[in-house]
Amino acid sequence: MLHVLLFFYFLVSSSHAAVQDFCVADLKAPQGPAGYSCKTPAEVTVDDFVYSGLGVAGNTSNFIKASINTAFADKFPGLNGLGLSMARVDLAPGGAIPMHSHPGSVIAAFVSSDNTVYSRTLKEGDIMVFPQGLLHFEVNTGRTPALIWVSFSSSNPGLQILSYALFSSSLPSELIEKTTFLDDDEVKRLKALLGGSG
Repeated sequence: MLHVLLFFYFLVSSSHAAVQDFCVADLKAPQGPAGYSCKTPAEVTVDDFVYSGLGVAGNTSNFIKASINTAFADKFPGLNGLGLSMARVDLAPGGAIPMHSHPGSVIAAFVSSDNTVYSRTLKEGDIMVFPQGLLHFEVNTGRTPALIWVSFSSSNPGLQILSYALFSSSLPSELIEKTTFLDDDEVKRLKALLGGSG
């Protein structure tokens, strides 16, 4: 049985009044700090406002037993300028979304800047808010796949998974050891597992 949990991630942001009805992303133009440039109204179609990519379960046969399918402006151009996006997270039994910044029986938690852990086992239909910029994670502790719906208050919120940032990169092992208090053997093991170098 697949359990579905609603999980919303809200960022504190200001709202600006729109000066036009919409700003559908022009994916042919470069992306700037404020998002994509707008397509001309003549180039906009109804397809820019419809996205069907969240209806299919993701492939969870990987190292973390999880899949994240995003509906960000680069895939769903109608979101551009609206200050929101969504994602579908599929977790196989035992799957985990590692600690990052940006459910059957899913434990979700975040760690505040004073290192207080806010953790809860979520049930079907539960919603948990993760404050902007705090490290957080989800783990499926159940025996059936879990589905998490995520909402962001940005059309392109970005994602950086801490484990991959450290151990899939070329960051020198010596720096990782000093900043994480892990020994050399463990850092080398994790870099080998996740494809890092240095």
